[in-house]
Amino acid sequence: MPLETLSRINRPPRLSEEVSAELEGRIQRGDYAPGAQLPTEKVLSETFGVSRAVVREAIARLKADGMIETRQGSGAFVAENPKSLNFRFNVDGESALLHIFELRTMIEATVAELAARRRTDEDVAAMRDCLRRMDEALAAETDGSEIDDDFHLAIAAATHNQYVLRLSEFLGRQFSESRRMAWVDHPRGMESPREAQREHFRLLDAIAAGDPAMARQAAHVHLRGAAERVGITLPADLGGNKPK
Repeated sequence: MPLETLSRINRPPRLSEEVSAELEGRIQRGDYAPGAQLPTEKVLSETFGVSRAVVREAIARLKADGMIETRQGSGAFVAENPKSLNFRFNVDGESALLHIFELRTMIEATVAELAARRRTDEDVAAMRDCLRRMDEALAAETDGSEIDDDFHLAIAAATHNQYVLRLSEFLGRQFSESRRMAWVDHPRGMESPREAQREHFRLLDAIAAGDPAMARQAAHVHLRGAAERVGITLPADLGGNKPK
């Protein structure tokens, strides 16, 4: 067996992995019932003797696995039907991020195209509301990544295909961390999500106009920009080169 494989197997778990595993065990044992609110970050931090940043990372892992749900301003709650998902994205490393953004581009561009064909006035209003709330987060310089997730789910809902929406809900949990990177602790500060927001508006305009080709292109441009904001260059064969 290659030495590099052995070193990966023997890598000690990160603190966030230990905390998420402990919380998952408590959920599965019924210590936290479905729908129950988890203790606050401060309480969990003191309970496990770790930083609040470690707790946030552990919560993000459980959210990606469908074990918990977060509600802005209210905290984290056990999902009504909590389950552990074996399919998990790892955003550590440039190669993993590249593959995530390639997948996001392939899926989200097609979803945007179909949304442009099928959107209703109510769908467009829901998307506009998400962008309004993101504008408020930008003005307050707070984390708007969960609203960002909501915007992309609103686009999926506009396809009026229940399986597209369900797939987007699942993948959205996995993609959430790649979106959050633009909002939290980015070297360019709030300019990063502001740039993404400008792309969001162009995407919404194309969907609202009922222009499938323009919506697909706007989604490509947005994903290429999102990747570049975290230091990833998407290959040219994916399309959607940013206009000069």
